[in-house]
Amino acid sequence: MDQNEALKGEGAANANPQGDQPNSNNQTMESLLESESLSVELPQVGEIRKGVIASLSASQILVSIGAKSEGVISGRELDQLTEEERNALQVGQEVNVYVVNPEDANGNVVLSMKRAQEQMSWENVEKMIADQTVIDSKIIGFNKGGLIVGIGGLRGFVPASQISAARRSQSTGETPEQRWQKMIGQPISVRIIEVDRERRRLILSERAANTESRASLKERVIGELEEGKVYTGRVTSLADFGAFVNLNGADGLVHLSELSWERLQHPREILEVGQEVKVKVINIDREKKRIGLSIRALQDDPWKTRVEKFSVGQLVEGVITRLTKFGAFARLEGDIEGLIHISEISENRIEHPREAIKEGDVKTLRVIRIDPEQHRIGLSLRKVDSAAFADKDFKMLTQELKHEQEEEEEKKSPPPEETPGE
Repeated sequence: MDQNEALKGEGAANANPQGDQPNSNNQTMESLLESESLSVELPQVGEIRKGVIASLSASQILVSIGAKSEGVISGRELDQLTEEERNALQVGQEVNVYVVNPEDANGNVVLSMKRAQEQMSWENVEKMIADQTVIDSKIIGFNKGGLIVGIGGLRGFVPASQISAARRSQSTGETPEQRWQKMIGQPISVRIIEVDRERRRLILSERAANTESRASLKERVIGELEEGKVYTGRVTSLADFGAFVNLNGADGLVHLSELSWERLQHPREILEVGQEVKVKVINIDREKKRIGLSIRALQDDPWKTRVEKFSVGQLVEGVITRLTKFGAFARLEGDIEGLIHISEISENRIEHPREAIKEGDVKTLRVIRIDPEQHRIGLSLRKVDSAAFADKDFKMLTQELKHEQEEEEEKKSPPPEETPGE
């Protein structure tokens, strides 16, 4: 071996001191990078994140949100901030931001501070209505129907019917300006009686804010109520998550899921403030002074009636209505929706249902599970031709053929002769 070959061998040995594990360091680094990338939670549309201002300029604000890149507040999202709000910002300051777009055409995460403030304000008022909080604020405006009160960055409306008798006695005059103008700037205590984030509707009541009498009254009523019993009450307020119903002076919550067996987006679809309703007390938390009510418990469950025609193992026809990463939903006869888990779509492994089916497809499916309590039907596409159900399929086919034959025989049979004089 000459000197050059010896030098090459020595260099190779120095470059790879591990001998038979030439790529161990590279593999370790790759696995570390992979695990680190998996631990990063990428921003999602509508998410609110805490960030730190990285830079400020007249045209944009860069905010570090912990996603290995900075988000940007610019254009319309920047214009929504008042001059006073922008002047108060500093580099290094922690701020809440709303993710408008996780990645725009330029690869930037588009953020908004104003939307974050608004979202957090709505979440705060929803908590206030749930806790029946009394809020001390000021009157900031009016319209022909009542007063406008500021609540954490939002504008709430106090209808004239919800203004206290003492304040109404001061409202003299024929025009709204004559009645309400002099009240702007005055302090006011209110309770939230309706929250509808989608419609940006926040209704307040000054009359409902008498805390001392309400607290003592609620304590007495809670002591008298019994779980499982039915009472008549009146709807006092509506929110995205449910409705409050007053029972003899104490408010109980009918959660959105307890309003009806049908799926609702908001209580206003079936209720309105002031409406009289029958409710069932389903739980009482005397320590936290909370009353859980249900309207649905007083209604027959239509799902159980509609599902009686189905049985495990039965073949059914369904229309694919929705695709998700974990499976597909199919609408069956009777407007019942069942789930085809991704593992039940194909014999071959797939990453997403769209690889095998699409929305609108009409498929023959196998019922593999019925859960009446959870209102769930499990369906399978891959088990349609399963040998495990061959005997059941044969029996059902025999019954169908027998039923068809009976119908044919009835059609062929002559009508009964009429008796003269009838």
